[in-house]
Amino acid sequence: MSGMDATSSPVPTVPLGGAVQIPQLGFGVFQVPPAETAEAVAHALEAGYRHIDTAAAYRNERGVGEAVRASGIARENVFVTTKCWNEQQGYEASRAAFDASEARLDVGALDLYLIHWPVPSQDLYLDTWRTFCELQDEGRVRAIGVSNFQPAHLRRVVEESGRTPAINQIELHPYFQQAELRRVHAELGIVTESWSPLAQGAVLEDPAIVAIAGAHGKTPGQVVIRWHLQLGCVVIPKSVTPSRIRENFDVLDFELSDAEMEAIEDLDSGRRIGPDPDVFVSP
Repeated sequence: MSGMDATSSPVPTVPLGGAVQIPQLGFGVFQVPPAETAEAVAHALEAGYRHIDTAAAYRNERGVGEAVRASGIARENVFVTTKCWNEQQGYEASRAAFDASEARLDVGALDLYLIHWPVPSQDLYLDTWRTFCELQDEGRVRAIGVSNFQPAHLRRVVEESGRTPAINQIELHPYFQQAELRRVHAELGIVTESWSPLAQGAVLEDPAIVAIAGAHGKTPGQVVIRWHLQLGCVVIPKSVTPSRIRENFDVLDFELSDAEMEAIEDLDSGRRIGPDPDVFVSP
């Protein structure tokens, strides 16, 4: 496959602790059908992405691994994330879940493993985190983190395990900016990663974003992805359309002004489009 190699990739990286660096712009495969995943990831890798985000619950880990192996890109130059699903939490169950994900991906040691949701009602996330710490200590995963954790969940993990999640992947977009949670991340030294960064397209017709896009000769989607990058977040837009995959990557040659960042900040409505992590169990 043609495409830029990792050494020439323009994507900045964010430190996750130690020697681990995560590319700030990644490619998400949530809701990508398993049969289409390998092709979509291949397009993403060819476009220049070097960070792929999947999960056991997406049922497309095999396609991700297939594309990474077939890409011709050295394994150490592609950052692969997957996640432990809610029904697989617990000290022993999460290790079995990791084994299964590792086998489906078949790319060697994983770069990042996340607890997908806290599910406080079952109160297993701390036991799950202890397993994650062991997996990292064993060298089977380079970095460990969480997803959809609220401040209380984060503080409990840090206080009771003594190990801070490297990253928290959360719903974050111009209409739901999570400023308080991001402040907690900054306090604890946790990287913020944005899922649903375009609010499933809901923000793309917002007049403020459309105006900023026109000023830069960019699309609204590119403006919003650029906003995430300038906030310091890791961001994982997803698409199965090759032209959109390339468009979402083409965000590194312009910069939003302070006034433009503030105009987008003013769009925050505090409304989620996804589940509430305090109560979510399973779909």
